[in-house]
Amino acid sequence: MDTLKKILGTAPKTLHEPRFQGNEHRYVRDCIDSTFVSSVGAYVDRFERELADYTGSRRAVAVVNGTAALQVAMQLAGVRSGDEVIVPTLTFVATANAVHYLGATPHFADSEMGTLGLDPVALREWLTHCSEQVAGGTRNRYTGRPIRALVPMHTFGHPCDMEGLMAVAHDYGLALVEDAAESLGSRYQGRHTGTFGKLGALSFNGNKIITTGGGGAILTQDEKLADHAKHLTTTAKQPHRWEYVHDEIGYNFRMPNLNAALGCAQLEKLPGFLVSKRHLAVAYQGAFANTPAVHLVQEPVGCESNYWLQALILDETVADQRDAILNATNEAGLMTRPAWTPMHQLAPYRHCPHAPLPVADSLVRRIINLPSSAGLV
Repeated sequence: MDTLKKILGTAPKTLHEPRFQGNEHRYVRDCIDSTFVSSVGAYVDRFERELADYTGSRRAVAVVNGTAALQVAMQLAGVRSGDEVIVPTLTFVATANAVHYLGATPHFADSEMGTLGLDPVALREWLTHCSEQVAGGTRNRYTGRPIRALVPMHTFGHPCDMEGLMAVAHDYGLALVEDAAESLGSRYQGRHTGTFGKLGALSFNGNKIITTGGGGAILTQDEKLADHAKHLTTTAKQPHRWEYVHDEIGYNFRMPNLNAALGCAQLEKLPGFLVSKRHLAVAYQGAFANTPAVHLVQEPVGCESNYWLQALILDETVADQRDAILNATNEAGLMTRPAWTPMHQLAPYRHCPHAPLPVADSLVRRIINLPSSAGLV
């Protein structure tokens, strides 16, 4: 407790709050004055262009939230009802929910200790055991369902082992779709997260490193997929001056221009947010350097992390003190949180197939997320 107060002061601190210190008010007022506040307007087009430029993706398609982005990305990658999709058990529930919305079944896999993301070595071992190659791809030998896609998630903004995971996806014929909801500004071997798979998904929820209030985006290097993503997320309406012709079942998922106006201003501030969050990571690492039985998660070798949420990991010897620490810090006005309940332990997903999960089960008992807002130090 004293260590945190030395860094953060004694005033109450939330886990991650947005910062509006740029052109947010000006752009939102301009959007309101233009009257184009819904799914058509200059700001949503601009946000897509600037987001694509920043991430190095050929295209970005802005949508209402990260879950919608992930759902449509998986659909465009070929996920269909009756399929299985490999996702980490240590993730936010939206990853599994997006699979379920398509009528598919999440198939949970384990994490690695260093990145907190999917472990490609453990995953390959598990697939060797549980799957078989058939015409058209890979099938779960126990359920008989096709395993269609692999969806790694960059936990707390730390890039996972994309090289290893891409190799697994290639060898088993799985579509790779990245859940990069938490990792805007993070890079793996110099390349932005969300740009390695066929498609990627970002989130701009109010607690993310930049926010559009609610929002997300689909990233892809494939122009045809991007055009299809935009078509699907704008109710699949054929362009026409007055006719209403919809050529497939689409979604009303387009990001409103009003939200995108906020996003354009936030994107201008992103470089500064990244610097601030790195300073906070350094401060935490220094403060806890001599504290026994705890360590801070640091960016993996060869990666740049956005440090979206700072994560403290307790040693196994003190894991039973986690809840006491959470209670004491929250009582003192310092918002801390555990990791998410693993997906395989949630009631809707207990019946789903899963690999052995020893690392995820260990991590979830020991992780404490610390106040992580940009500008805390």
